[in-house]
Amino acid sequence: MALKPLASLPKTPLKIKRALLSVSDKTGLPELAKALHASGVELISTGGTAKAIKAEGIPVKDVSEITGFQECLDGRVKTLHPMVHGGILARTSHQDDVNEIEELGIQPIELVVVNLYPFKNKVADSNVSPAEATEFIDIGGPTMIRAAAKNFAHVSILSSPDQYENFVEELEEQMAVSFETRQKLAKAAFAHTADYDSAIANYFTGLIEEEPAKQFNASLPLSQGLRYGENPHQKAAVYGNQNDFIDCFHGKQLSYNNYLDVDAALNIISDFNSDEQACAIIKHTIPSGVGVGENLTEAYKKAFSTDRVSPFGGIVVVNQEMDIETVKAIDEIFTEIIIAPSYSDDALALLKQKKNRRLIRIKKSVREVQASSYRSIFGGLLNQDSDLTPANPDDFQIVSKRKPTEQEMKDLLFSWKVVRHIKSNAIVYAKDGRTLGIGSGQTSRVDSSEIAVIKAEKEGLDLNGSAIASDAFFPFADGVEAAAKAGAKSVIQPGGSIRDEEVIAKADEFDMAMIFTGKRHFKH
Repeated sequence: MALKPLASLPKTPLKIKRALLSVSDKTGLPELAKALHASGVELISTGGTAKAIKAEGIPVKDVSEITGFQECLDGRVKTLHPMVHGGILARTSHQDDVNEIEELGIQPIELVVVNLYPFKNKVADSNVSPAEATEFIDIGGPTMIRAAAKNFAHVSILSSPDQYENFVEELEEQMAVSFETRQKLAKAAFAHTADYDSAIANYFTGLIEEEPAKQFNASLPLSQGLRYGENPHQKAAVYGNQNDFIDCFHGKQLSYNNYLDVDAALNIISDFNSDEQACAIIKHTIPSGVGVGENLTEAYKKAFSTDRVSPFGGIVVVNQEMDIETVKAIDEIFTEIIIAPSYSDDALALLKQKKNRRLIRIKKSVREVQASSYRSIFGGLLNQDSDLTPANPDDFQIVSKRKPTEQEMKDLLFSWKVVRHIKSNAIVYAKDGRTLGIGSGQTSRVDSSEIAVIKAEKEGLDLNGSAIASDAFFPFADGVEAAAKAGAKSVIQPGGSIRDEEVIAKADEFDMAMIFTGKRHFKH
């Protein structure tokens, strides 16, 4: 039969006479069922949903009374029947449809209330087998949701308990549901099934270990609208589950640029273990300084001393509970955002004195779940594994004649943690648990090194005996020579240049210890 679309969609308010309810999440179900019954709506339901409604003393028909067919296959087939879908899909403003369903003995259904088996929650458990997971793939539910959403001009669809209150309010006030409401509910319904199907497709991609995946599927809820993007003329919003990772519990709403900076802060602080006291100061997604110490105050002062200008209006992130002494040090200048796993009571009392200062509590480390990273480009996006795997010194290779001392090895490891969070070309000078000079984002590695030295000199920091880290190999020996003349005594870099022998020879000439990590950390 050829498809015969209507000339236009009817926009008249919809009166609800019959409703079909079949929900996995029964939140708000009793209240909704009571309101529908009070409005004279006939209720039809299935299985556990029908039992829950009956338990409230509300009359409800089992769907089998409508279909004349008992559910079968352990409940796999309940609503997949023309008596159900004919009632949902009938265009009751179109006389041909009305005549046809009358001939077939089908009655219209004006409201469908369905939410789906919790597939995402189920497969989040790594112990769940494919046999168990596939039983949580809903079939009848998505079919009813899509049918009702397709026919939104004649049917209302509720696909989330969050929608019940406003729907009931409109129904009770207007005795009908507006076209605009039905259209919004249809949009939400299709988003719900799209998200559901995306989760299933991604599960199967992982199941068959398809690399790279033939199709990229992403479905993220709106987290919040933003005032603007990087600049005031750009519209912006943030999507996803940021609240799983952070709690911004004080101050103004985070901006687009704030989110970028917070992301950078969470990434770098995840590199420091809970048994060390670490602090990083972030400005425009780049660390201006990083420090570790006996306590957070010492760590902050070390980080701040690297660059005493850039931290103004920046972000401070720590990996331990924020204490009052550290807060007093931070409070000497304006800091826009402070991030910590927790805060002492007296630290909070002082911090909250400034209403607009944003305070963030870390709820979960990005390293726990952030397996991939994405960048939008022309025509699509780029996907790669996240570069968050901790460095393993067992994989390092000492290539110089002189081995690093115990202290030099500590400095090298510290600088290596920091350098991978610096935009390429990236150079970091460090000593005694503190950055001394950071050079980032230059088109030449030599330029980045010169900037790092200049910044250290500007702050009056002594580079003698320091370690230097480079995110990629030194292409020429002159880079190592310049570092040695600046005062560096040890070098950590990936290696891999065709001139590695020359570079190593130059390190030996200046009695420098040099380590090859075998792993590059470009950051574009």
